[in-house]
Formats: sequence, C-alpha cells, structure tokens
Amino acid sequence: MSKKALLVLEDGTRYEGIVFGHPVSTSGEVVFSTGMVGYTESLTDPSYYGQILVTTYPLIGNYGVAERNPGAVLNPFESKRIQAKALIVSEYSSSFDHWNSNQSLSAWMEKDKIPGLYGIDTRALTKHLREKGSMLGKIIIDDNDIDYYDPNRENLLDLISIESPEKYGSGQKKIALLDCGCKESILNNISERGVSVLRLPWNWDVDSEKIDGLVISSGPGDPEKCRIIINQIKKVMQREIPVLGICLGHQLMALAAGAETYKLKYGHRDHNQPCNEMGTKRCYITSQNHGYAVKSDSLPQDWREWFVNDNDGTNEGIIHISKPFFAAQFHPEASPGPDDCEFIFDMFVRALK
Repeated sequence: MSKKALLVLEDGTRYEGIVFGHPVSTSGEVVFSTGMVGYTESLTDPSYYGQILVTTYPLIGNYGVAERNPGAVLNPFESKRIQAKALIVSEYSSSFDHWNSNQSLSAWMEKDKIPGLYGIDTRALTKHLREKGSMLGKIIIDDNDIDYYDPNRENLLDLISIESPEKYGSGQKKIALLDCGCKESILNNISERGVSVLRLPWNWDVDSEKIDGLVISSGPGDPEKCRIIINQIKKVMQREIPVLGICLGHQLMALAAGAETYKLKYGHRDHNQPCNEMGTKRCYITSQNHGYAVKSDSLPQDWREWFVNDNDGTNEGIIHISKPFFAAQFHPEASPGPDDCEFIFDMFVRALK
C-alpha cells in the first residue's frame, strides 16, 4: 500500500507525495538539479550533504543502481554512502533495466536509510524555488513532524572528510589533496596522471607536508565557515607551489587570496552550465553543484577571472597572473556530466614540472 507524505517548505508551501526508499521524516535545504541522468553520482556527492534534492527530469530510477564496486571501470559512486538527505521526483520507476544494475533506486535508498517522494509536481516546485530561492524544507512521514535543519549554519566538513591521511599512487611528484568532501572522480583524475597523492583530512596541517602541489576539493556548505582551511591555503600559497581549487576549493582559494563570497539565490546544479573562458572565444559545457559564488569585483589586483557563467554572469574560475594558482567553480572531473574540462587537471600536473 502506498504511503503518503508531505514536503513542507519554510514559507509554509506544502506538497503531497508518495514515499519510496526509507520511510522516515527528514529535513534540510531544498535544492533542484536539472540533470537528466546521474542520480547515483549526485546522491553520493558529498556536496549534497544536508540537502533535499529535487530532480527536474520527470522520470527517475529507470536504469536502477549498480553494485558498489570501487575497482570497476564504471563506478558511479562518488563516496561510500548517499549524502543527500532525501530525493524528490515527479515519477519514480520501480522497474529498471541496465546491464550494470542489480537493484532498484528505492532498494538502495532503503539500505542507506534515505527517504524519497514521488508524485510531486517538480516543475511547480522548481519554479517556486527559482522565484523564492533555495529554502529549508522537511519531509513529514506518518505525522512525525520534525524541526527544520539548515546545513549552512555549521561546518559540515567533520561529517564528510576522511579521518586520517590516505596515500595513492607512486609517482615522483607528490600532491596533497585536501578532502573537504572530495568526490572519488577527483581523486581518480589526479591519480591517473602519474603523481603520488596524499589525501588529507580537511583540518590537517598541510603546510607541514613536503609536497609539490595542493588540490582543494569540492564540498558542501558556506565557505566562510572554513577558516581553518583558508589559513592553511594562505600558508601554502606563500610557498608558491601549484594550487588547484575545485568548487568549494575554488571559493576557499578566493577567500584566502582576499576576495569575498556570497550565497546564490538558487545555485547551479546541473550538467549543462555554459562557461566562457576569458580572453578567448571558447565556451565549455560544465557540470556544477554549488550554492555559493565568488564576488568577481572583490578579486585582488594580481588575480583575474578565468571563467564566467554565460547564463547569469557569475564567476566560474580564477587564476593568478604570475603564480601557479588557479581554480574552477565547476567540476572538471564531471561525474555526472560532460568531461570537456578535464584539461584543467593536465594544466595542474604540468605546473608541477
């Protein structure tokens, strides 16, 4: 028998839906993504921690979920568990068909104790979020009402970063990867380029490590809450070794350089954001997942905008005019989405030499 539940937004708006996945009440920041595929990658992306994800594509679940196998060539899992608080879709497909799948989306969410709702007009919900902005919401199941939860009011990195250093690869060049909620595909893209990677917890004293370069990963939440990392980045940049920031890492690098960040009205969460590379006629189609952005007019004198979003003019990348420091707001590793911008990893590895 179908179990009904409510999605209640903090402005009082209500939507009734049907439960799939794990039937438990939950709360978080309600955000939407316009990606057509990639629900496995998105749900396991640590950047979605604390958020209730709404998919605008109407049919979700029709290709199921693959078995969790980190060693596989096609591994859609970006972390060890589902990071989003819940999933809201228009139509859920309990039947699935894919050569690499062995379970339904609902069964997988049940294992990770994550609820979902379907039967909601996600088009109307998305239009509401675009007009009013991303807001807090809660899913109420079996009349079990709970408080709203705002993930942006706290430092989330203790909840999603690794607990102790991990080493990958055996290349001559040694890279530190500061894990702020790192996706597995970021780690894979760096490791496969012939370098040694030291993956570090978010609050590690990275300046004490003998490294040839630093990568600051993507992750969730307000970058202003991450003052420990910002101070670490400042120290590393004083050594003038190559530094690459991705998504949250991009915002943290900008703050370390002296720029400012702000919260977007409803963020960028999809696989088709057009980004223009400044000084060229190139436009890249990018995968994105972020709710904060860098104020381009606050960049210090020695920094330049590298990429700009062609939809709303927001900053999508920064680069230093003379030192090997650069960062991208989008995801060059994609997963899901286009991999047009993987060349940024090549640029970083070349800068090591």
